[in-house]
Amino acid sequence: MIQEYEPEATRRDAGDAESSRASRGWWDRNADEYQSEHGAFLGDDRFVWGPEGLDEAEARLLGPAESITGADVLEIGAGAAQCSRWLATQGARPVAVDLSHRQLQHALRIGGRFPLVEADAGALPFADGSFDLGCAAYGAVPFVSDPVKVFREVRRVLRPGGRWVFSVTHPIRWAFPDEPGPEGLSVAASYFDRTPYVEQDERGRAVYVEHHRTIGDRVRDVVAGGFRLVDLVEPEWPAWNSQEWGGWSPLRGNLIPGTAIFVCVRD
Repeated sequence: MIQEYEPEATRRDAGDAESSRASRGWWDRNADEYQSEHGAFLGDDRFVWGPEGLDEAEARLLGPAESITGADVLEIGAGAAQCSRWLATQGARPVAVDLSHRQLQHALRIGGRFPLVEADAGALPFADGSFDLGCAAYGAVPFVSDPVKVFREVRRVLRPGGRWVFSVTHPIRWAFPDEPGPEGLSVAASYFDRTPYVEQDERGRAVYVEHHRTIGDRVRDVVAGGFRLVDLVEPEWPAWNSQEWGGWSPLRGNLIPGTAIFVCVRD
């Protein structure tokens, strides 16, 4: 009997190519489990910004309803394209992009009359000024070593005045263990340690990579990418949400933020 190797968790450097390769492989292998476990919470056509359950239908971070209707919208790291599906119901013309072929197969399974594109967020296959809005709900940004490269690509394909809104794990979470219970409430690492979190196989090859940036880093990256930051949203944990999702939980969510959403404009 062959025993499957359990990846080793460590903190070490991981560059662009290694991070991209690891993300594609991880999401291809885990897409089925992810959609099975979280699909009900995400819905088929909801736009949820993170595990807290903040819904774009209420938050309107992309802009008022009238600005969505008729807009060309790029969703990056779309997964099964739940957000794009919601955008389509609002009269937008979404395009859903993801690095993972298997995630996009789930998007096909659920359905929707909008394009699905398999591509890397750092090399978007679209002409300059193709979109009015860009969005990413935990898509791509946490997993790339050079977020400025992604932001510049997003800026390139946006029209002047276009919004770029993305959510990531709140940077303060990196100082705490990724645990939903009481053990996740004590600081265990330096907030200022930017060393990526890496899971690697027996040969030392990364199979999962997530990159840490401080709040200040994220703001500077947004500016370096050519955007103006107009809002930074830290969703509070709502009373109705009793679920645990990885290190997110009502216990932790009522004490420290779990998600940061950056609302940016291309001038």
